[in-house]
Amino acid sequence: MTDRKLAIETWESLFRAQHQLFGEMAADFEDAAVTQAEYDVLLTVTRAPDMTARLRDVTANMLISQPSVSRLVDRMVTRGLIAKCPDPDDGRGAVVRATDAGAKAFRSLATVHARSIAECMSSLDDEELRTLRDLTEKLRRA
Repeated sequence: MTDRKLAIETWESLFRAQHQLFGEMAADFEDAAVTQAEYDVLLTVTRAPDMTARLRDVTANMLISQPSVSRLVDRMVTRGLIAKCPDPDDGRGAVVRATDAGAKAFRSLATVHARSIAECMSSLDDEELRTLRDLTEKLRRA
């Protein structure tokens, strides 16, 4: 059985570290062509084959509710960042594809954001980073 007090302390530390790092990286999005939420959508979509992902996969990777993701995606379609069409494999679903403008906006911000991430994580060495990555992936699979 896991030590309950240690589990709570660890969770709080992880949560607070994430909150602090998000705050430090918020500046990346201040004058950017896309918001942090739009960046998150584009991250999932641009990493998918042919820069196309099922809407349900985008929703599963987001930290906001499904209705909020749907509204966000609709706004991004209107802004020309992504295109949305019916899923050919599932008539009830949809797929989204990054447009050229969306992919360009993502790549431009990704370069800046990656620098910020690397700087914020620089207090950890490569072995610690691998361990942290492996542990957080294990938590996500639980």
